[in-house]
Amino acid sequence: MTPAITEKTGVLLGGSGLIGGTLLYYFKTQAEGRINILAPNSKKLSLRDPDDIRRYFEKAKPAFIINCAIAAIDSDPQLAYEINYQGTVYLAKAAQELGIPYIHLSSAAVMPIGQNLSEERRLPLQAALPNYTKAKLMAELSLEHLSRSRGLDYTCVRLGIVYGAHDHKIQGFHRLFFAIVDQSMPVLFTTQGALHSYSNARKLPYFIAHLLENRAEFSGQTYNFVDPNPVSLSQLILTIKSYLELKTPREIYLPFPVAQFGMEIMARLVRLITRLGIEARMPAELMFLQNFYETQTLSAAKLRQSSFRDPDPEATIFTELPELIQYYVTRWEHLNLIKPFNKEFFDPRRRAEEFLHTPELLLQEMHQESDLPFLKQCPLSNPPRGEETTQGPGK
Repeated sequence: MTPAITEKTGVLLGGSGLIGGTLLYYFKTQAEGRINILAPNSKKLSLRDPDDIRRYFEKAKPAFIINCAIAAIDSDPQLAYEINYQGTVYLAKAAQELGIPYIHLSSAAVMPIGQNLSEERRLPLQAALPNYTKAKLMAELSLEHLSRSRGLDYTCVRLGIVYGAHDHKIQGFHRLFFAIVDQSMPVLFTTQGALHSYSNARKLPYFIAHLLENRAEFSGQTYNFVDPNPVSLSQLILTIKSYLELKTPREIYLPFPVAQFGMEIMARLVRLITRLGIEARMPAELMFLQNFYETQTLSAAKLRQSSFRDPDPEATIFTELPELIQYYVTRWEHLNLIKPFNKEFFDPRRRAEEFLHTPELLLQEMHQESDLPFLKQCPLSNPPRGEETTQGPGK
């Protein structure tokens, strides 16, 4: 007789974000029957409350912990400290005392400017660092300390600029994408030679699953999880512009001092508008404006030399663009965040136009279709690539 496979229970924090949601969907579909994932939201488990964490893990007793949760990148010092740093340490202590692996998602924000940066390259800890960067850097340092002093079994996965479909927040790369689609970027806020590393959200679950199954190799290690080839920011912006057949942004490179001055003026206007009782704020990503003008590429050599094998080595930000454009443009249209694009491309059956202009005809069509079988029209296999379920605290 074949022995029964024992189902493991894992806890994932930050399940509502792009990364956490993608991981959650993977474990719910690809590892069904082998792994049960718990994804508590902040009401069930607050990373700011150590008693919450103690009670939850004493009861759940999971086989591993994955932490994707972060405070917003422009959070104040207290929130950044409590969630991005203190919460990380509490989770790591829980994992160490339970004797289980702890997987921590970190960021290239903790690394300096430069090319082909190895995992060992990190910024020095200084008070002047942005709150987000400082907290993520301190988290990495404390995980290393707990590994040396207490035997914590952890792996730190450091991400570049993350891209992927089904992120319901406009943040990170998707903030840049939105600015292009919304035609609110008149010129290029970068230099012609600025290169960056990108991380494919769709591939990450395969790496997480692999390192959980191979702890001897990956325990106590940090890995840059990025696509092998860096990307020119200007080339990426112009490619998106070409796909959408837009006139802007113009291929004019705005010098950083001019861009910085413009952002300062805009920040003052936002503060004035806020005093008038109108809710307004600058995009949080603008705190990293200087990074748009500087090259930072992460080495993927350590990842490539590991036992992990890329499930889709040909996939890059450029090959994924058509899917990303179709998903996000359609979504932002539905939310009335952007002006409508070509309806025939995004709504081939023209149902949205019928709903708007001829609802009685649409009603008649739907009633006629009610005589047809329903379930046989729908695929019963897995949802399209990149589909995700989102739960838990925000990322």
